Amino acid sequence: MAIGNRLKIAICGKSGLVGSKLEELFTSQHNDVIGVKIRDNTSIEEVVAQIEKCDILINLSGTTILAPWSESYKKTLYSSRIETTKKLVEAIGVCKERPKLFLSASAVGIYESNIAHDDNSKNYADDFLSALCRDWEAEAKKAEAFDVRVVQMRFGVVFSKEGGAMDKIVPPFKMGVGGELGSGEQMVSWIHIDDLLRAILFITKTPDISGSVNFTSPYPLSNKEQTDILGKVLHRPTFFRVPAFVIKLIFGEGSRVVLDSKEVYPSKLLESGFVFEYDKFEPALREIVG
Repeated sequence: MAIGNRLKIAICGKSGLVGSKLEELFTSQHNDVIGVKIRDNTSIEEVVAQIEKCDILINLSGTTILAPWSESYKKTLYSSRIETTKKLVEAIGVCKERPKLFLSASAVGIYESNIAHDDNSKNYADDFLSALCRDWEAEAKKAEAFDVRVVQMRFGVVFSKEGGAMDKIVPPFKMGVGGELGSGEQMVSWIHIDDLLRAILFITKTPDISGSVNFTSPYPLSNKEQTDILGKVLHRPTFFRVPAFVIKLIFGEGSRVVLDSKEVYPSKLLESGFVFEYDKFEPALREIVG
């Protein structure tokens, strides 16, 4: 399946950062892009009507992970991912003309902290975020039963001009109160939005790629290294360390997103011939703030 032909691409979560940028990319290549809307009361028949005859189905559903995790918010995090993915897969099974490729989001939060991982690692963390990602991926994988190629996209921290991590990270630096988070030793696996989009496009043209794929730069770095680069590029001081207990007070269990160490490498993409445009953090950041 080559992107050269006009394709119908259905995106669930089209209004978010990645979804809106994907729509721009695919429409610029003369493809038809539609948004898939799924709510609690959306029937399977309604989902089928939206995705029937699409060539590629992309699932980016889910409320933001970077928020305080109350018990009720954890239920929202779970249902917005797992229940939506269940409906998509069930609808795929009902379709007369099914998508050839199902790309479904996940995250590097699936992995255990403090050890290095490639795409084949089965060293998963024993916490809520990892369990969420595992259940999310397991639901997506069920589409393989309908002869659909499934790719679970394990996103690292996404950096973009239009939002993502920059919305949270840059304001304190601009106010002169930026600094390391917690110990600063935790590894950050990140990706520039342009490379994320290019990797998705690459996968659509590379039929051998399936299963879990790490969407991260080949060069993860520590929070301290990241902070030093942010200070250098933004010309701001970086001595206001934010202690771990303060982050835990604000985000509760959700603080794991910024305090856990995730060292993740994109082996499948590299071995398949994908070339990162922004593999190092400083050039990526300069492009974004430039």
